[in-house]
Amino acid sequence: MLTILGFAMIATFLVLIMTKKMSPIAALVLIPALFCVAVGQGARLGDYVLDGVGNLAPTAAMLMFAIVYFGVMIDVGLFDPIVRAILRFCRADPMRIVVGTAVLAAIVSLDGDGSTTFMITVSAMYPLYKRLKMSLVVMTGVAATANGVMNTLPWGGPTARAATALKLDASEIFIPMIPALAVGLLAVFLLAYVLGRRERKRLGTLTLDEALVREPEQETVMAGAGGTGEDRLRKGSGGTGSADLTRDGDDDAEEFQGLDPNRSTLRPRLYWFNAGLTVALLTAMIMELLPIPVLFLLGAALALTVNFPRMPDQRARIAAHADNVLNVSGMVFAAAVFTGVLTGTGMVEHMADWVVGAVPDAMGPHMAVVTGLLSLPLTYFMSNDGFYFGVVPVLAEAGAAHGVSPLEIARASLAGQALHMSSPLVPAVYVLVGMAKVEFGDHTRFTVKWAVLTSLVVLGAGILFGTI
Repeated sequence: MLTILGFAMIATFLVLIMTKKMSPIAALVLIPALFCVAVGQGARLGDYVLDGVGNLAPTAAMLMFAIVYFGVMIDVGLFDPIVRAILRFCRADPMRIVVGTAVLAAIVSLDGDGSTTFMITVSAMYPLYKRLKMSLVVMTGVAATANGVMNTLPWGGPTARAATALKLDASEIFIPMIPALAVGLLAVFLLAYVLGRRERKRLGTLTLDEALVREPEQETVMAGAGGTGEDRLRKGSGGTGSADLTRDGDDDAEEFQGLDPNRSTLRPRLYWFNAGLTVALLTAMIMELLPIPVLFLLGAALALTVNFPRMPDQRARIAAHADNVLNVSGMVFAAAVFTGVLTGTGMVEHMADWVVGAVPDAMGPHMAVVTGLLSLPLTYFMSNDGFYFGVVPVLAEAGAAHGVSPLEIARASLAGQALHMSSPLVPAVYVLVGMAKVEFGDHTRFTVKWAVLTSLVVLGAGILFGTI
C-alpha cells in the first residue's frame, strides 16, 4: 500500500504543477500532508516535517548565502568579462546564444555546485534571452541538462556517494566513465545547436543594435521553440553590434543591470581581490576545509564588507537579492515537507524495494544496464542520498550474484544525473527557474524529454566503450 501511495503522491504533485493547478510551494506542502494523513500517520506529520527541515536546513543556508555572495560578485562586475566574451560569440544569434548557454553552464559546473552554476549562467544569459524574446525554458533546460552531465565529477556528489555506498575508490568509478560522459556532453551541445536553430528559425538573426529597437508588437513570446514563418522577424546579418543591452529611458533597463557597464555597483579596482576570493572559496569548497554553508557565509560577509564598506550600501545589496533568497529558501523548506513525509512514512523504502523486486532474474547478468535504466526514474523521484545509499547497494548485491562487478553498477548509476538535476527534489533547480522567472511546470514539461535522451546517450556510450 505504501508503494502505491508513494507513486500516487509523486504523480499527483507532478500533474498539479505541470498543469499549473497549484504553485510548487503549495504542492510541496499540501500534497504530502494529505498523503501522510491518508496512510494513517497524520499524527506524526510534525515530526516528519521537522526531520525534513533539519536535513535540508544546511542546504537552505548554503543557497541563501551563495545567492548573496554571487549576487554581489555579479554586482561588482566579476563576471562581466565572461558576459562580454559570450556576447561576442553570440552576436544576437539565437543559435549561438543557446550553444553559449550550454558551454557556459558546462564550464561553470566544474566547481561542482549546481546552484553556483545556475546563478552565473542565468545572470549572464538572461538579458539576451529576454531582449531577443527567446524561450526562457530553452535556457533553463539546456543549463540543467549540461549541469546534470557535469554533476558526475568526483566532487559533485553522485560519484562520491556511489563510491561510499559500495566501498570503492571514486577515481575507479569516474575515470573510465570520462569517454561516455564526454559523449553525453557533446549530446548536450548538439541539443543546444538544434534548439538554437529552431529559435533562429522562429525569431531570425539580428545584430544587437537591431535587437534594441525591436517593437513589442513584432515579437511573439512562446514557451517552446517552433512557430511559423509569420512569426519570424527580418533576418539580419548577425553582425557583432556594439550597443549595450541597457539604454537610457528603456522600460526594461532594470532587468539588464547585469550588463550595464556604467552601473554604480562596479568595483574595477577590486576585481582581482574578488576573483581571488572566489577562487579561494571554490578551492576550499572542493577541499572540504569547512562546511559549504559556513564557507558561503564567510565569503558573503567578506565580499559585502570589502566591496561595500558603508552600511547603507550593504543593506541595498542585500535588499536587491532578497527576492531570490526568499523564493529559493522558501522552496527548499517546502521541499523538506515533501522529502520528510516520503522518507518518514517509509514510502521511499517500499518504492525502492518494489522496483528492485520487479527486476526479473533473467536480467541478473545485465544488472549494470538495469541499474543505468533505473537511475533515470529513481534519481528523479528520490534524492541522491536515497538512491545511492538505499537502492544501489541492493542492485550491486543482486548483480554480484550473477558476476557483475560493483564498479559497473556504480558507473551505470551515474547515467541518470542529466535528468536528476531537473528533479523537484533538487534545491538548485529552484534557483534556476526562480532567477530565470520560469514556471517549474513549464521547465519540467520542456526539459524532461531532452534530459532522458541525454541520460540514455551516456548509458549507451558507457556500454559501447565497455565501462558498463
